[in-house]
Amino acid sequence: MAEIIQKDGTWSFGTDALRLTPGRDRNVSVLRRALGELELPLAALAGISFEQGRRQGRLRLRLRDGADPLLHATGGRLTEPHDPYRLTVESDRYGVAEYFTDEVRDALLLARVPGTPVREYLLPGPPLPLSVSAGDGTASFDGERVRLEWNWKTEDVKAAAGPRTLALADILGVEWQPSAGLENGHLRFRVAGAPVRERAKYDPHAVELWGFKRDPLMALVAAAVQARLPHPSAADAPEAPGRPGVNRVPEVNRVPETAEADHDALLRRLRELGELYREGVLTDEEFSMAKQAVLRRM
Repeated sequence: MAEIIQKDGTWSFGTDALRLTPGRDRNVSVLRRALGELELPLAALAGISFEQGRRQGRLRLRLRDGADPLLHATGGRLTEPHDPYRLTVESDRYGVAEYFTDEVRDALLLARVPGTPVREYLLPGPPLPLSVSAGDGTASFDGERVRLEWNWKTEDVKAAAGPRTLALADILGVEWQPSAGLENGHLRFRVAGAPVRERAKYDPHAVELWGFKRDPLMALVAAAVQARLPHPSAADAPEAPGRPGVNRVPEVNRVPETAEADHDALLRRLRELGELYREGVLTDEEFSMAKQAVLRRM
């Protein structure tokens, strides 16, 4: 077993699963605290990386496409403070982080876990019932129905119709979009037979978000609903007997060519580091150290 304990949280790894526990530090985000402890099966994992900085580093987990309803519903828009698959590491624990990374990588190779997309969710999504108040409304979900209720900040044209109750069977999709700059965010439900309005402030099937502290919690509602909708792979899969549009063919785990797969993963990591550097997340020194570490592995 490998374990790393930090203010940001604790990651533990057994033989076939990772346990991610958020820290109690006041800087840990409200979303990660609400998610609580996560058990991540090894089969859901596509890779792990560790990046060193002068004072702090980062452990990052990369999940297989389609494994987590939270990542699918948020579309990769969870920023670092709210991403449960990132862990801030203090410089005096770099050795532990490197050991942890090697242990997980070795387990992935031994288990021959492919990096291909999955055909069903491997994580269950947030527990129910669930209710979150943020922005211009409250969104609640009990597993069968979503209820949207409005507050005094809601636009009159949207509030005039009163609360909305959406049956799960009528929901075609869900998305959570954080606010960015002058653009507000939203939690939006696409409903059969209903047009989607461009602005969430006028959409009776959307909660508008303004960038306040509780906004990320709406991602929990999005994930809980997404976990109970047909898996994204169902849209491309042949119809199964008795349940149209849903694939029941078990996933075939193909063993990748190890050297080629590792080389491709390292090339992707170099591109990711370049993006982080251009965005100003990494300093010149941090970028150079991380790049050299990747090149050595190649």
